Amino acid sequence: MAPEPEPEDGRELYALLHLSPESSDEEIRRAYRQFAQIYHPDKYQDPQMKDVATENFQRIRDAYEILSDENKRQIYDIYGMEGLNSGLELGPKLNKPEEIKRQLEELRRRKEEEKVFFHARSTGSILANISLPQYLDGDGVMGGMGMSSEIELPVSKQNTVTVGGNLVVNGTNGSGAATAVLRHQLSSASSIDFMATAGLRSLIGVQTFRQISPNSTATSGLALSLRDGSVNLSNGWTRQLSEDTVANIQLVLGTESNISVGWQKKDEKRSAAGEIKFGTNSFGASAHYTHRFSSKSHGRVAGRVGSTALDFEIGGGRRISEFSTVRMLYNIGIQGVTWRFELNRAGQKLVIPVLLSTDFNALFVTGAFAIPSTLYFLLQTYLVKPYYLRREKQKTLEKMDSLSTQLTEARQAAKKSQRLLEPVSNRKKNKQQESDGLVITKALYGNHKKIKESSQLSEIDDNVASQVLDVTIPLNFLVTEAGQLKLHEGIKKSGIMGFYDPCPGDPKLLLVEYLFHGQQYKVMADDYGALSIPQDIHQI
Repeated sequence: MAPEPEPEDGRELYALLHLSPESSDEEIRRAYRQFAQIYHPDKYQDPQMKDVATENFQRIRDAYEILSDENKRQIYDIYGMEGLNSGLELGPKLNKPEEIKRQLEELRRRKEEEKVFFHARSTGSILANISLPQYLDGDGVMGGMGMSSEIELPVSKQNTVTVGGNLVVNGTNGSGAATAVLRHQLSSASSIDFMATAGLRSLIGVQTFRQISPNSTATSGLALSLRDGSVNLSNGWTRQLSEDTVANIQLVLGTESNISVGWQKKDEKRSAAGEIKFGTNSFGASAHYTHRFSSKSHGRVAGRVGSTALDFEIGGGRRISEFSTVRMLYNIGIQGVTWRFELNRAGQKLVIPVLLSTDFNALFVTGAFAIPSTLYFLLQTYLVKPYYLRREKQKTLEKMDSLSTQLTEARQAAKKSQRLLEPVSNRKKNKQQESDGLVITKALYGNHKKIKESSQLSEIDDNVASQVLDVTIPLNFLVTEAGQLKLHEGIKKSGIMGFYDPCPGDPKLLLVEYLFHGQQYKVMADDYGALSIPQDIHQI
């Protein structure tokens, strides 16, 4: 059987009550009563102390309610607070961890399905062709417009409906089409699509998809034209050649029979694709290469050659926000010299091709490429890059300020919690001193390196103090009447009452110096390591 996953919260509830994960029900009740007596709000008259006690008492009570419930405790032991917050409810017979795991995984799966079920995805694009030669000839600047939209909506766990349409206007002529597709998931490895299109090219069709091996997929399709009754058959095969490379073959038989072979390669820094296509009435080849200079900017080179196309394209783009990307491309081909501007945002696209000239004057062609490129790099170097650097610096400073504020508040909360523990801690300490028992004289918790450094110092300087917390009071509080202190294996120490994490993400250490029978002792323990004192091996 696979090992159980460790909860991500470091078993904080056990740390709050100073318990081992193997603690009995009686030990849980005894620990709760001990802490409840300390933190009960009715014991305090001072408003500030009463607020601190109320907050800590609520934490203690919540921990007890979970750990004292057998089913909730088992869920917490396996999946931590995530499992409890998922809404999992168990019947009286579901007592085995294996059963709890199955129930929780089933609940997670249902929630994911519900999330997909109620989430509709929409995509769309608007194309606005601008023609400067047409404008200079006295006609309108707009050479044509087009738009398309598509929405995908799950209607059940196995069925998805996609509805879309497009409109194209060129001068006084226009056309449009509407499409509907129903996809039925036959199994985890296969699906079938039923489609219908109304408009200039009305047709109905069906297409199947099948995962034929871990690295190969196949598609087959049949389409019937409602205008002339012609039939098109299509077959496609895709093969994963390597971790980042895919190849495909597509065969179409019908009024426009053709065969195409292509490949795609993509990794973190670059992506490339190419295709060769031969048909009964045409042939062509295309390729493109995209290089990512950073997480926000990229460059692109593309080209096409064939019986109906001959062009070369170069340009780049930049991500301007979490969901938005802008791109500018320069294209030279048989249609002329064109700039193309693109804005992509959350599945929606705006494309504006600007036809600059239909003539191939060398000076004009060069200038059309060099001028915007030069302006881009000047703006990038002197305006955009400094702006983003300043913004990133500001975000970093804000993040550091936020973290600093959170750490300050956590330190203050830990100190206030220690103030509530202090009276009982001092009584226990005095009692141990009278019997020459276990007395914690110094205890520090925090950054591993700083703790090592401070162990050699009599006083803690300001540089160390920000990443280290004095926990002498809470550890004296945890000393038993028998003069022993035990911290359990696998319990993150920052969850102990009176502790906090002064350096999130960094390795932490606990330093303890103590007296026992008049002798001095010293020991260090890792954040999740067990600690049991007194022991002879700790003697200085």
